[in-house]
Amino acid sequence: MWLPFLLVGLTAWAIPPGVPLCERPHSVAPVQEQPFPEEVQQALDALVRAELAREPHAGLAVGVLQGGQRWVGAYGLRDVERGLPTTPRTTWRMASITKSFTAVAVLQLVEQGRIDLDADIHTLVPAWPEKRWPVTVRQLLGHLGGVTNYGRFGPSHDSGLVDTAGALALVSGYELEAEPGTRFIYSTWAYNLLGAAIEAVSGQSYGKYLHEHVFGPAGMVHAALDDRRTRDEHHAAGYRIRDGQRVASKVIDVSGRFAGGGTRASIEDLLGFGEALLDYRLVSRTSTGWMQTPMSTRDGRLTDYGMGFATWPLRGHYLVAHSGAQPETSTLLLLLPGEDVAIALASNVEGQAASLKRIAYGIIELLLEGEEPRLLARRQGPVDALVYEGINRVFGYGLAYHQWATHGPGKLPGTSELPESFEQVARLLDRSTIERAPDAARERILAAHEPRADWLLVRVGAHMARTLEEALGSERLRSYPARGPLAFFNDYLAVCASKSCPDPFRFNEALRTDLRRLTGENIEPSRH
Repeated sequence: MWLPFLLVGLTAWAIPPGVPLCERPHSVAPVQEQPFPEEVQQALDALVRAELAREPHAGLAVGVLQGGQRWVGAYGLRDVERGLPTTPRTTWRMASITKSFTAVAVLQLVEQGRIDLDADIHTLVPAWPEKRWPVTVRQLLGHLGGVTNYGRFGPSHDSGLVDTAGALALVSGYELEAEPGTRFIYSTWAYNLLGAAIEAVSGQSYGKYLHEHVFGPAGMVHAALDDRRTRDEHHAAGYRIRDGQRVASKVIDVSGRFAGGGTRASIEDLLGFGEALLDYRLVSRTSTGWMQTPMSTRDGRLTDYGMGFATWPLRGHYLVAHSGAQPETSTLLLLLPGEDVAIALASNVEGQAASLKRIAYGIIELLLEGEEPRLLARRQGPVDALVYEGINRVFGYGLAYHQWATHGPGKLPGTSELPESFEQVARLLDRSTIERAPDAARERILAAHEPRADWLLVRVGAHMARTLEEALGSERLRSYPARGPLAFFNDYLAVCASKSCPDPFRFNEALRTDLRRLTGENIEPSRH
């Protein structure tokens, strides 16, 4: 889909600060993987089958990677009418996971100095007309460019077979929905602009570029653009659930959303992509960190989306993920870069996002949380609930970011001094302040992890996690997603008492009293 006119007006951009030339992507083969122990394989299989028993389904594939261990399961039928079973070789529409492929390609070209993240996309893609405001590559990667998502078309719209120029024509006539940087607007068409930029800069079609620079290095041997004319017998037929019954999907051509949702791949391919990202084989560690760092709007509101990936904490795990939804398919790729885990899922039934997430979360619990007992909160009334919400968010964001920055490609954000930050958290969770204005208190608590609050909860929680890891060890730290926020806080305060931490790092007596109330027991010095 390369068009010569897209090459007009190119500039050889310099590599942005922070991308070391010594950190070039490499193609070292991954370490030979081993299967999970038999009991873990059986538990994974049982977890998936329990989810499939909930409602009608067709085909499903699941892939799991943890360190050097790998498991792939294939379930049901890739083609119900023909009775063809799902296999690891089955290919599925990737839908919006394509955006992650596109983001990798863009960052590769950034590392080569051929794209500037802060370049106006019009300078790379002249077919995109100048708008009221310039739109940068960085903003497009983070869905902050104000570009509409499908305009008057819905996600099930059939664009018909189009090339790059035709795909751009679908969006070029629309004005921006918001000033870039001010609002998160998820947009497939924004990623089509990035696909056109890839073609313009590389001189290759989008599909050929992915094949040579993304799919090839990641070992994605069956990945390709989703062209119905070239699908083989292994591609999954698509279905949807209507009135409780499984019916065939609407037939649509997705070439009009090529770089935002126009690829297909097997579950092995998708897992290989996740593995290559964890191993920094596609882009450098620095660029991977950029992709996994959530962006924010101009007023400091977190979008929970980086460059081609959504990010959020789950019980102290740092999650990096992208889902896909189109006629014929539901997909999910979920990475835990701080814990070296990749989970890939694909179904040929539409609307399975909740089901795929339940499976993925169940796998995380199975692999990483064990059977540690959880310390439950004894909440009495709305004030206790808000205090506990704040404690839980300090724990969840703090532990997640610590693991991501220590064992993954991330960096801890924020600039404020820690003693003052601990005092701020104590004031934020002060019972009397919450009682006077609970709605305002709740709003402050829910925003306290964001850039507009200088990442307050992240920085305090990450310091607590580091203190616990230094005192009790990494294995103990890994137990807290199962044991919960109260165990995290109580152990931290016990360690602090034994180390005689300065007063601000012990919070204040009011918050310590609330912790005793919520746990129902006194905080004793650690005996670990």
